[in-house]
Amino acid sequence: GDIPIFVSFDSSDTWGNPDLFFLDKNRKPTVVAGVPPDYFSPTGQLWGNPLYRWEAHAATNYKWWISRIKATLEQVDIVRMDHFRGFAGYWEVKANMPTAEKGKWVKGPGEVFFNVIQKELGDLPIIAEDLGEITRDVVALREKFNLPGMKIMQFGFDSPINPFLPHNYPINCVAYTGSHDNDTVRGWYGSAPEVEKDLCRRYLSCSGDNISWDMIRAVWASVAAYAVAPLQDFL
Repeated sequence: GDIPIFVSFDSSDTWGNPDLFFLDKNRKPTVVAGVPPDYFSPTGQLWGNPLYRWEAHAATNYKWWISRIKATLEQVDIVRMDHFRGFAGYWEVKANMPTAEKGKWVKGPGEVFFNVIQKELGDLPIIAEDLGEITRDVVALREKFNLPGMKIMQFGFDSPINPFLPHNYPINCVAYTGSHDNDTVRGWYGSAPEVEKDLCRRYLSCSGDNISWDMIRAVWASVAAYAVAPLQDFL
C-alpha cells in the first residue's frame, strides 16, 4: 500500500482536523508543500498541500497519524511511506507563491514521530520512499528504524557504480524495475540514450529484445529483501 506524506486541502482530513494544519481564520493554507528546484525542475515542484502543525500532532501523541496508518494496514500488509525525507526536513513555501523556488527547509518530527508509531504498532511495516535528493539526516533516520529504502533499476544505467544497479543493493531494500513515476521498462528502453541501453544490454547479457523480463529477473535475483515490478512490465 501507499501513504502519501501530505493530504489534499479539500480532503476530509483537513476539513475535519483544521487545527492540525497551517490554516488561516478562513481555513485557507498559509504555507504549502513542495520541493525546491533541482535537475528535473528549475522552478521546483509546488504541490500545494497544506503543511502540518507538527507541534499540534505531538500534543495528541500523533493520534491522527496512528489512525491513518492503522486504517491503511487494514487493507494491506506493508505501506510505502511517500516522501520519507519530509519526516526529517521538508520544504515550506508561502501559499501565495506561484512556484516552489522561494521557500525554506523546516525540520520534521524525526525520531520522536517514529518512536511513537513504533510503540503503537511494534515493528514498523513501512517502506521508506527515499528517492531524490537525500541528505545524511534522512539516511540516519531510515537506518535508525531499520526501514528498507527503494532501488529503481531503470535509474541505474548511467554508470556501473550507480547504486540503483542490483550488484550495489543492500539486503534491506525494495528493488523495483520501475515505479508509478516511471515509464514501463519497454517504454524506457525505447527512449533511453544509446549509451544507457548499451550498458543495460551488457549488464544483463541480453539483446534487449525481451528487456522487460530480463530486468524483472535481475531485480528478483538481487539480494534485496523485496522485489516489485509494475503489472505493465509483466504484461
